[in-house]
Formats: sequence, structure tokens, C-alpha cells
Amino acid sequence: MLLEFDAAKNETNIRNRGLSFDLVEGFDFETAIIWQDARKAYPEVRFSALGLLDGRVYSLVFTDAEKGIRVISFRKANKREVKRYEQETKS
Repeated sequence: MLLEFDAAKNETNIRNRGLSFDLVEGFDFETAIIWQDARKAYPEVRFSALGLLDGRVYSLVFTDAEKGIRVISFRKANKREVKRYEQETKS
């Protein structure tokens, strides 16, 4: 999957959270829970996802791009989000 993102926003994410948007390449979309983010009237359709990367749950906000996705936000999931992911992905 091709990733698109704003380079300046990526640098800010690295500085503030220690995470590069490039890491999203390893995000497990197959087991992720994904929903449309309709909290605000965004200019594009945004999606939020909770999913695994290297055995840890991460939060990802993205929008569809022509050949993949455009990353808007990427961070470690908080305790509430980890609990939600675990509850919703139980077999």
C-alpha cells in the first residue's frame, strides 16, 4: 500500500511521539477495527483505526488516496483504546 503524508507533520509526529508515519507500512489492517471519523465536518472522509504493529495497539487516522492512504495521525493507543481493540477483536 502506498502511503502519503505531509513531511512537516511527519517531522512533528517524530519529535512529539517518536513515531514516523513510515511505520504505518507495518500496521495490520486485516485485524484492525476501522470506522469513519464523523466527529466534525472534515473536508474529506476520514477513518480512524485501532490495530497492531509489532504486537502493540496503535491509533491511526487516515483518508483514502488515489493509490493507498494519506496518514493524518499516528500514535500509540491509550488504555481505553487498547481495551476497546481487545474487546472487539476477541474470537
